Amino acid sequence: SGGMSNELNNIVCRNSDGVYEGVAIGGDRYPGSRFLDHFMRYQDDPNAKILLLLGEVGGIDEYDVIEAVKVGHITKPIVAWCIGTCASYFATEVQFGHAGAQARGDMETARAKNKAMKDAGFFVPESFDKLPELINQVYTQLVEEGIIIETPEAPTPQVPVDYTWAKKLGMVRKPANFISSIADDRGEELKYAGVTITEVFTSNLGIGGVLALLWFRRQLPEYCTKFIEMILMVTADHGPAVSGAHNTIVTARAGKDLISALCSGLLTIGPRFGGALDDAANMFSEAHDHGLSPRDFVEKMKKTNQLIMGIGHRIKSLANPDQRVVIIKEYAKKHFQSTPILDFALEVEQITTRKRANLILNVDGCIAVCFVDMVRSCGAFTQEECEDLMSFGCLNGLFVLGRSIGFIGHYIDQLRL
Repeated sequence: SGGMSNELNNIVCRNSDGVYEGVAIGGDRYPGSRFLDHFMRYQDDPNAKILLLLGEVGGIDEYDVIEAVKVGHITKPIVAWCIGTCASYFATEVQFGHAGAQARGDMETARAKNKAMKDAGFFVPESFDKLPELINQVYTQLVEEGIIIETPEAPTPQVPVDYTWAKKLGMVRKPANFISSIADDRGEELKYAGVTITEVFTSNLGIGGVLALLWFRRQLPEYCTKFIEMILMVTADHGPAVSGAHNTIVTARAGKDLISALCSGLLTIGPRFGGALDDAANMFSEAHDHGLSPRDFVEKMKKTNQLIMGIGHRIKSLANPDQRVVIIKEYAKKHFQSTPILDFALEVEQITTRKRANLILNVDGCIAVCFVDMVRSCGAFTQEECEDLMSFGCLNGLFVLGRSIGFIGHYIDQLRL
């Protein structure tokens, strides 16, 4: 019985220096092992000093152990008890426990077994409640005789406090499931990356400054926040014919709400519409950082049959430039500490436009390479942080944010028409 095993472990540990090994054998018709199997192991094991047997009414396995003691196969002291002695007080046969232990004859009664074990030299108490005292007596005697060398008690391990109980007592509180490192509204006033909302306005940080705090957790130089605002302005819209604006317009005409129309437009953003900024930044910066020449880069992309993201426009060319590209490029050249990625991309443009006039550095590509130059040269980020920003999708995020302005404009425009 598992319950009786727990009780025995407790009794033994309170009246000796502990349990070396314990085995619980169920009352099955064909058990996997019997008392004698284990007692013979313990007899041969020098670490087992006292043998303890707890039997029950029914069965005759205890007699096998008795016989082994009589013939001298087991010589170690055995403390033993068979439970079920109360069965004799009942007028009819009684089954004990969920396993239905029952004596099938006088020999299988608990009283008969206890008497036979005591006659064979086992230490058998007068009743179960005397078992702890008897275990202690046998243990103490063996210690005094030097047969048992007491082992120092190991320090009791500290049991962790139950969380539910501790919470109920107010000792702990449940941690927040979500945490944020960019905004905090717990103090006197709202903070963006540690900067109070009052500071945001007194320092005139603007949209670019707020975006830098919430996206990059940095207060960037004014020329950087101005550049971020420029990106939002030049990406705000590109007419009704592009896929995102078209979807927004159709959804608005279908009578859907603002959020549905905006989402419809945003879901079209991908590698062929607006979602090329991150790829363009990675392509140009990796080529430059690996020491490829612009011509080698173009040849490599051609051999691997890959498009150069950020290169190409439907109608614009060097002779008919996209003014958005001109504005971004001139600002970067004027304000950034250095522009190596932009310079690399412009050299690539000189090569690609020889093949076809409209294979220019387009607005996505220009924004991408200039953004890389900005974060690398402004002094606010380490090289690793710069790479993280590219991998996080920040550039595509800027396009999404900027183009949302135009999508909402198209939605409102359709309601007016």
